[in-house]
Amino acid sequence: MPQAGLKTIIALSFVLAVGFLLVILSCALWKAYYPLLVVATYVLAPVPNWICSHCANPDDFVESSGAAVLDLGRFCTGFLVVMGLALPVLLAHAGMIEVPAMIMSVIGGLLIYGTIISFAMFFQEEQEF
Repeated sequence: MPQAGLKTIIALSFVLAVGFLLVILSCALWKAYYPLLVVATYVLAPVPNWICSHCANPDDFVESSGAAVLDLGRFCTGFLVVMGLALPVLLAHAGMIEVPAMIMSVIGGLLIYGTIISFAMFFQEEQEF
């Protein structure tokens, strides 16, 4: 597993700030604030995984204990990520936002969730048995 240092934290913070900037600019430049819903979906996306990982009952002797709960958390997280990507496309199709705002919102959302995934990858604790 890669080790995270100060440079990693600074780089992830910069990418996250650029993602939020793109989403906010997609709202402010075209004066339609519907793409801010994307931020809510990306902030809420890791919550089902976190809740379901704490609700699962890990057992040392049985490999698949709590696998259904973990799969439910992954499904809900996947749903929120896809909704965060599809919501600006749907809003642009309905004519509620402009197409350039949609593009900026989707790219910003990808940067935000990519940062969350990278943060989880770099700062994941190793389990010892």
